[in-house]
Amino acid sequence: MAKKVRSKLPRALGWFSVGLGVTELLGAWNLLRFFGISRGDKLVRGYGARELAAGVALLSPAKKRPWLWARVAGDALDLATMGKGLREPGVRKGRLLAATGAVAGITLLDIYAAANA
Repeated sequence: MAKKVRSKLPRALGWFSVGLGVTELLGAWNLLRFFGISRGDKLVRGYGARELAAGVALLSPAKKRPWLWARVAGDALDLATMGKGLREPGVRKGRLLAATGAVAGITLLDIYAAANA
């Protein structure tokens, strides 16, 4: 059973990346406003492009392991950026902390998937 879950996890993470990537590319400004952050939409769009590339690669027949580790590296970058965002004046800390917790959880899934790919 565990092997079946491990084989489906990269695909599920691929779809997650596609969804998040599209959201970040098309809705960067709205995402930032939701968290009370006043700038950085170009950075968020760049993160969206990264997510979209990883997602498409994970859904393709390409080898999964390098793309899963790329997701882990992207997660680290996301977490660092979110940590910096917590120091922004006017930030909605509760919302950003909740999102940071979600990213931390996804990071654990990414590490598990990459280690078992």
